[in-house]
Amino acid sequence: MLESVKKFLKEIALGEQEKLPYQDDDYRVAAAALMFHIIAVDGDVEPEELEALNKTLKNAYNLSDEETTNLVKMAEERDNEAVDLYGFTYVLKRQLSEEDREKVIEMMWEMVFADGNVHEFEDNTIWRVAELLGVSSRQRMLLKKQVGEKYNR
Repeated sequence: MLESVKKFLKEIALGEQEKLPYQDDDYRVAAAALMFHIIAVDGDVEPEELEALNKTLKNAYNLSDEETTNLVKMAEERDNEAVDLYGFTYVLKRQLSEEDREKVIEMMWEMVFADGNVHEFEDNTIWRVAELLGVSSRQRMLLKKQVGEKYNR
């Protein structure tokens, strides 16, 4: 809060306006925060999970290395501040098509399979997110199967 006030006063006094790389309601931040939540929900963020997160975000949103790093940092901050998943899913449901929301679920499964283990907390979290995004149970399970087969080759 204090930083926001300082930034506002700086903009007024000096005419400076810092361009934030991502706005609070940017669907990429919401998706990245959910993906970060998934890799952290079992209490241990593995290096391969973090690497998968960076790679997936970079490819999905056509980001530079710096943009990806900023997005992951912001996603972690947002996840740590969040009291529930609704804030993220609300942004996604409002801004994305059904197909794009399914893509978010697919990317979340990629995070789950990145370390080779599917933890029950991860599975349950994706179930809840899919419900909030309006992604059917059938589609959620189909995406799980497809991503699992890709990682288990």
